[in-house]
Amino acid sequence: MRPKLRRGPPLRPDAQRLRRHFARAAPLRESVYGDDGARPGAEALTPASVLVPIVAREAGPTILFTQRSAHLKDHSGQVSFPGGRAAAGDASPEATALRETLEEIGLAPRHVELLGRLPEYHTRTGFRITPVVGLVMPPFELRADAYEVEEIFEVPLEFLLDPANHQRHSRVWQGELRWFFVMEYGGRRIWGATAGMLVNLYRYLSQGRLAGS
Repeated sequence: MRPKLRRGPPLRPDAQRLRRHFARAAPLRESVYGDDGARPGAEALTPASVLVPIVAREAGPTILFTQRSAHLKDHSGQVSFPGGRAAAGDASPEATALRETLEEIGLAPRHVELLGRLPEYHTRTGFRITPVVGLVMPPFELRADAYEVEEIFEVPLEFLLDPANHQRHSRVWQGELRWFFVMEYGGRRIWGATAGMLVNLYRYLSQGRLAGS
């Protein structure tokens, strides 16, 4: 049974409220998916992790995204979080997320304060993704991997946490009508798994309207 998506007013968290919420709020039990439809069982999926990097800007927190290169096999050309498949030497999903982030965009782990995890996100393309939320404190330097990343950009967190911006679109894929979340900002289109994980972030932060704030 798919969890019900309850919509409320937009959230306006800052770094301190985010820290308190992740320290106190119970984790989400289930994921709301950005793309509807049947998925393989978890045992058949490849483990992966992404970093959900919340940048503590003075003008307000943002989330950092990558535009994936068009030639990549998986999710080519899409907007995504930095991350990728777990490697044999990774001690945890957090280790995977930090390693992949360093490799893809050059963001060193020392700039990332890990806050917690969102529920696993299972994709029809065969991945079992653990979203790891981290607070990134400027200043920091970025260096995109030219093979994997076409561009790095930021979107205001307040915009992404406003349910009015969580659109539902559809398309026919493999002969079936599929529905998915879309968030459009500054001419960019965030959709599918990435948008679904952002909706899960909104759901989590909505629990208690930022616990303790």
